[in-house]
Amino acid sequence: MEGESLVDTQKIYAIVGLLVVVAVLFLVKRLILVRFKAKARSETSSMSDIYRVLVLSFNAPFNLLIFIVFLVLVKRIIVLFSADEKMAADVLAVFIEAGLIITVFLFFERFVTYTLKRYRDQSSIVKNTSAIAGGAVRAVFAVVAILIILNSMGISVTPVVASLGITSLAVALALQPTLENFFSGIQLVMDKPIRIGDFIELDSGEQGFVEKIGWRSTWVRMLPNNIVIMPNSKLSNSKLINYYYPERELSVPVEVGVHYSSDLEHVEKVCLEVANVVLKEHEYGVESYKPFVLFHTFDNSSINLTVMLRTREYFNRFFIKSAFIKQLKKRFDEEGIVIPFPITAVNMTQESAEELTNAGTGSTTVKR
Repeated sequence: MEGESLVDTQKIYAIVGLLVVVAVLFLVKRLILVRFKAKARSETSSMSDIYRVLVLSFNAPFNLLIFIVFLVLVKRIIVLFSADEKMAADVLAVFIEAGLIITVFLFFERFVTYTLKRYRDQSSIVKNTSAIAGGAVRAVFAVVAILIILNSMGISVTPVVASLGITSLAVALALQPTLENFFSGIQLVMDKPIRIGDFIELDSGEQGFVEKIGWRSTWVRMLPNNIVIMPNSKLSNSKLINYYYPERELSVPVEVGVHYSSDLEHVEKVCLEVANVVLKEHEYGVESYKPFVLFHTFDNSSINLTVMLRTREYFNRFFIKSAFIKQLKKRFDEEGIVIPFPITAVNMTQESAEELTNAGTGSTTVKR
């Protein structure tokens, strides 16, 4: 009786010790790792980029590591107090080994993912490939981890690897649209017709900023602040306009009409003066650009011309054009330059008309 009582007491101590160890590990995570994580996420922290990535990468694997420590202690208790429970101990050993493998691969997957996020704003290549690269890394790490776990369990992975050639064909046929979008996304990243942050116009007429190039679709944020999601395969095969390529600056044509009695040389001089002032003073104007004027049409009530301005990017053309029109109208009023209304004039004196009376029908005709 005393021996059984001693064993029961030892079991209680072992269970309490097990709970204490797990509680201490969670307390360490709470007091230390959580603080380091908050410091790593802070942009004002003096922590270097590599330490930030390491701290953020270790957060999720540490939870799994605590669970593995718990399983190790449970296994030791089973072996110590229940020698006949060999099968349970073996099952726990398999779970512990698989958990360690998953922990290692989870750490490296998070490390690569956080590294891509950390440096995406410092490199255009990383910025445009982060979404696709992150998905590919997860897939590769998951496959490698599964193969290693199967091998550690005594399951031969050679037949599995050999069968991948057969199953890959069936998977490719079943997932043909998904794979088409995936490789189209890679094509978009490599060929770079669009980049994250570019302002584009789709062949369907939608305009917006490229928000994300994913492994299946590309997200375009339109000016009303909604999102257009385009499959990569459709986007790679469609015609689009990239207003940020090869550079963001672009010309802004402004159509103007003046009266036929206007002095065109004076009109051109006034337009250029106003254009230079707007490009110099407006925040979206390109000061180094030399504006020019082209007269091109004898219209019904005006002589039409185009004034070419230049703005920093496509989205700003509305503001630079508005500022120019307001200042040009004010300057035209000061200079006496008339912008005519659309009118139709009937000239009664330019041609003479003779009325002839048809005696037979009583009708009147006009001979010109």
